Amino acid sequence: MQQALAADAMLHGYMSYGRASDSDFPQVLHPMPQLPLLTNGQMVDDIPPEQHALVPSFMGTTARGKRIHPLPFSDPAFPVQARSMDPSKDLAAYGYGSVAWKERMESWKEKQEKLQMMKHENGGKDWDYDGDGNGPDLPLMDEARQPLSRKLPIPSSQINPYRMIIMIRLVALGFFFHYRVMHPVNDAYALWLISVICEIWFAVSWILDQFPKWLPIDRETYLDRLSLRYEKEGQPSQLCPVDIYVSTVDPLKEPPLVTANTVLSILAVDYPVDKVSCYVSDDGAAMLTFEALSETSEFAKKWVPFCKKFSIEPRAPEWYFAQKIDYLKDKVLPSFVKERRAMKREYEEFKVRINALVAKAQKVPEEGWTMQDGTPWPGNNVRDHPGMIQVFLGQSGGHDTDGKELPRLVYVSREKRPGFNHHKKAGAMNALVRVSAVLTNAPYLLNLDCDHYINNGKALRESMCFMMDPLVGKRVCYVQFPQRFDGIDRHDRYANRNTVFFDINMKGLDGIQGPIYVGTGCVFRRQALYGYDAPKTKKPPTRTCNCLPKWCCCGCFCSGKRKKKANKPKTDMKKRNSKKGDTEALAAVCALEGIEEGIEGVEVKNLTLMSEEKLEKKFGQSSVFVASTLLEDGGTLKSTSPASLLKEAIHVISCGYEDKTEWGKEVGWIYGSVTEDILTGFKMHCHGWRSIYCIPARPAFKGSAPINLSDRLHQVLRWALGSIEIFLSRHCPLWYGYGGGLKWLERLSYINATVYPWTSIPLLAYCTLPAVCLLTGKFITPELSNVASLWFLSLFICIFTTSILEMRWSGVGIDEWWRNEQFWVIGGVSAHLFAVFQGLLKVLAGVDTNFTVTSKAGDDADFSELYAFKWTTLLIPPTTLLIINLIGVVAGVSNAINNGYESWGPLFGKLFFAFWVIVHLYPFLKGLLGRQNRTPTIIIVWSILLASIFSLLWVRVDPFLAKSDGPVLEECGLDCH
Repeated sequence: MQQALAADAMLHGYMSYGRASDSDFPQVLHPMPQLPLLTNGQMVDDIPPEQHALVPSFMGTTARGKRIHPLPFSDPAFPVQARSMDPSKDLAAYGYGSVAWKERMESWKEKQEKLQMMKHENGGKDWDYDGDGNGPDLPLMDEARQPLSRKLPIPSSQINPYRMIIMIRLVALGFFFHYRVMHPVNDAYALWLISVICEIWFAVSWILDQFPKWLPIDRETYLDRLSLRYEKEGQPSQLCPVDIYVSTVDPLKEPPLVTANTVLSILAVDYPVDKVSCYVSDDGAAMLTFEALSETSEFAKKWVPFCKKFSIEPRAPEWYFAQKIDYLKDKVLPSFVKERRAMKREYEEFKVRINALVAKAQKVPEEGWTMQDGTPWPGNNVRDHPGMIQVFLGQSGGHDTDGKELPRLVYVSREKRPGFNHHKKAGAMNALVRVSAVLTNAPYLLNLDCDHYINNGKALRESMCFMMDPLVGKRVCYVQFPQRFDGIDRHDRYANRNTVFFDINMKGLDGIQGPIYVGTGCVFRRQALYGYDAPKTKKPPTRTCNCLPKWCCCGCFCSGKRKKKANKPKTDMKKRNSKKGDTEALAAVCALEGIEEGIEGVEVKNLTLMSEEKLEKKFGQSSVFVASTLLEDGGTLKSTSPASLLKEAIHVISCGYEDKTEWGKEVGWIYGSVTEDILTGFKMHCHGWRSIYCIPARPAFKGSAPINLSDRLHQVLRWALGSIEIFLSRHCPLWYGYGGGLKWLERLSYINATVYPWTSIPLLAYCTLPAVCLLTGKFITPELSNVASLWFLSLFICIFTTSILEMRWSGVGIDEWWRNEQFWVIGGVSAHLFAVFQGLLKVLAGVDTNFTVTSKAGDDADFSELYAFKWTTLLIPPTTLLIINLIGVVAGVSNAINNGYESWGPLFGKLFFAFWVIVHLYPFLKGLLGRQNRTPTIIIVWSILLASIFSLLWVRVDPFLAKSDGPVLEECGLDCH
């Protein structure tokens, strides 16, 4: 009887599958002829849909018309109503054997495999339904388990012509160089040889720059799925904590108000407050920065709840109140206008207090600064002071005006002593890595420059869509966001936006192994910064022995046999596994040894626990910090007090902590270049990691850029010098990292990133050739034949077509592309050229060059610095090129006028060549001219100089006499004597 009742209950459960309730279950199942089956309800030959084969007998509709879903997996307990087949007809008539049928079956099998996998991940439990008969369609995966992001390949209609024209351009280049090499110009052999060498170098540079853009992609994130998966209602948020780093050096060149806005945007970010910690690195040990942060922490108690209450964007007050938009749009709360006005008054008072601190700091007292309690400020001597840490906001003492908790805010100034190499920004970032590991130890890090504020409150969530994605996240070392800028003039005279690099080159790298690290706006995986190798993608074999429940640490090969007991580690593994977090620690140890993770079903080979001495040699002598590195998912040690953690944090930022360790070599930001960003990302890619390029619809971060000519050239000079340092070091991509995880197209991009300053030498020579040709009357090419003209023309067409197609698939405007081309020439013949010589002096002769920090705008003045003229030696080469090419044009035209019609034909090629140089240097010329409404003194000086040089050359050219041998005189037979 009990068996009958059980069978009846089971049958009742199967029959009610997908129903709303038991009371809705019909007594009679009516047929459902409209039910789509394997052929999706379409006619196959002459067979109507209701007569398709394999119709389960239990399918149909309820009395109320509700659909009863089919079972997700076949069950032999239920009969299948099969109709008879006509042997005279082909099986394709029934749907079998057709292409469409096979495709549907393959799709169905894939969906069933996904369901099986998800069921296994769910602990073998059955799917849950909402109980009203509206359960999800079974082939579809649960929304919370779907990928958090996806790739969006460039449409084939845009990318295929682009690739085709690249190959055609390669062919045209081959024929072009064949002609150039095989047809030397004998009467101008030196000019011809120089031009051919330059053109070959340009071709190689183009290949290095072009082919890493072969596979460009876009990406799309799903923030709603991230919330469904990790922020379930009624439960604590499971989003991973993030430590955010802000670096600053000189408060007089990097105004405290700019830094304060960056910090305020971080504290107000749309992320769980207990998961966010902000660390500000003051490498100048300035009391002004310290006091400004103190004021910022107080203002944050009012600003943060205001931002979160009304979803303010951007969350930097300076830029929010400067917006020229309708701030009432989408704000329907009546209290918004009142609170906004009150907040604006509060911010104006905050600015007054910050500016008062800046004015006070202009004059340093003779005895140095003193703190409020009367003690001297420890950082009075910038080059000799102890380490300083101050927690302004935190879990224990930081609450806003609504009584809610605020994110942690920590001031850090590392120790400085004479005789130590502190490694500038890279050393400061490594100090922040250690401090944050001791105090909070978040598994992910975001680093920002002091002038790059968070423009999109959901920026951290955007990055977590990649980092926390179970499918792709484990191999991602960092998520790089593009740099976007405020305060740039509409014409972007000096290509500060750099959209060609951020919207073309970086998208191309994202399709290979990932974008390079650009120094700011980047979310890192802490374990990748520690120098660990990326986890292997190859699926390892399953374990065959049962040594331990999860971890196989007995020293065997997991082949079913134990090795000798002598290989067993002395550490009691059962005792280790009894402690919380030891599985993560052991996983980190495995990664440290280059061994794959030993989690369930994964084979572990030759696993030995790393000794304490080896850990200290790698990370330094701090037991607290070393213990934190073994926790893959982050978290602090529970057994330590806040006071002991602060004491340990002071220890890890001492100037001698990194001695005889791998910091700056294999761990953290890598030393050896002023552009430590490229080097750090390169090392990670060599370890097999990949990176992600994320471009949200609303820019994640925005910053300020130097907009006057001198500051822009100095910025480019610093970048180029760093590339030269990498090129001349052991980390040069030409010979470093083979046998690792670096893909060959990614290697080409890094080679291009370190070789490009050397292009300045052939570029300078090539820009000088037009003036030489015009002044000497010679040219670098002989008279072209029809076939040669065809190859020259096809090469020029390919160059322009490649650029047009790039702009098409990337969305970059033609004005932005043209500004980039112009500044490539301007920077190439000035900053890049100086970087080559300074790099050679620094590496070969040991002559170091000290760089000043790029000035950041402290307010939103209408481009007050755009026309500021600051003389620098970087201006000499492009100015000289402009003058000699202008003189060459005048001399060439004068020569053609005096020599008649036949001189104009050869002149056009030379003039085109010279105008190409002048047009590319035109923004530089405007930079020399200054404001358009006045004539600066420098114009008068250059005018006099130009007139003097031109007068001397005019006499030398002597344009008043025709260039001929004179009349032919014949003997007349007269003796004139």
